[in-house]
Amino acid sequence: MELTVKQKLFLKSRAHQLKPVVMAGQKGITESLIKETLAALEAHELIKIKIAGEREAREAAASEICEKTGAALVQIVGGNATLFKKRKEKSQFQLPRE
Repeated sequence: MELTVKQKLFLKSRAHQLKPVVMAGQKGITESLIKETLAALEAHELIKIKIAGEREAREAAASEICEKTGAALVQIVGGNATLFKKRKEKSQFQLPRE
């Protein structure tokens, strides 16, 4: 899923007050982490993930999580990655069009 600049700005403003709901630790990207992320995305659509490690490792982990879950990466700030995956039905987000 690709997001436009306007959509990313919209989602960043909505994610500002969110706390991380998934924690990716030393074990890396495991099957249970992916399942937990998918469940959180289905429940909330827009989530933050706390990722441990160096900058390059955090970026690689965020990309891998997005690839495996089908989510879009909104932003990475420090150790927090913001992900978005729109529900097929009853979405709470009406994304702006470019």
